[in-house]
Amino acid sequence: MHPLSVSLVQGTQSLGLSLIEKQHQQLLAYLDLLAKWNKTYNLTALRDPAEMLTHHLLDSLSIIAPLQRHTEGRPIQLLDVGSGGGLPGVVIAICCPEIQVTCVDAVAKKAAFVQQAAGVLTLPNLRGLHARVEKVSNTFEVVASRAFASLPDFTAWSAQTLAEEGVWLAMKGRHPAEEIVALPASVDVFHVEQLRVPGLDAERCLVWMRKV
Repeated sequence: MHPLSVSLVQGTQSLGLSLIEKQHQQLLAYLDLLAKWNKTYNLTALRDPAEMLTHHLLDSLSIIAPLQRHTEGRPIQLLDVGSGGGLPGVVIAICCPEIQVTCVDAVAKKAAFVQQAAGVLTLPNLRGLHARVEKVSNTFEVVASRAFASLPDFTAWSAQTLAEEGVWLAMKGRHPAEEIVALPASVDVFHVEQLRVPGLDAERCLVWMRKV
């Protein structure tokens, strides 16, 4: 049994997620992969698997329920901008098999890692893309980011990737009031949702935006 499996199951239950055993296994396998590749590729500053579970896995899992409420099980295309080692993109791909997830990163080895994870974890709905987001021409119903850039930069750089009725989802720490004020009139913040990450004593929120 994986040393972190109990913590993961407790965390997902406390987030109100009903994941099957296979999804728990994939999440733990992803964590192991991240830890293994991290030695060479420097995908995250964290080195301790237990910390990675809380700060990366559970943190990313905290947006699954809000995302599922939004999509209502519809098969959509989602872009994870500046995905790094695949957070939250890989986690979304595992928990929501109906969502086609593209993780874009300007660093080739990070996109390669996501591509590797898609193969190892057998996730046909996941791909890693090495590119700058400004150069991506496809459109997506959801464009997400986690600790990527300020809200004005994130929305400006990825504007052409957002489908007509699409939404931006930005994972943030504390409420980014100053960034929201700095947004252009063409971006509407229609909801700021507080997130609670099990085992993490820090503020987290999810900023929902759309084009006006």
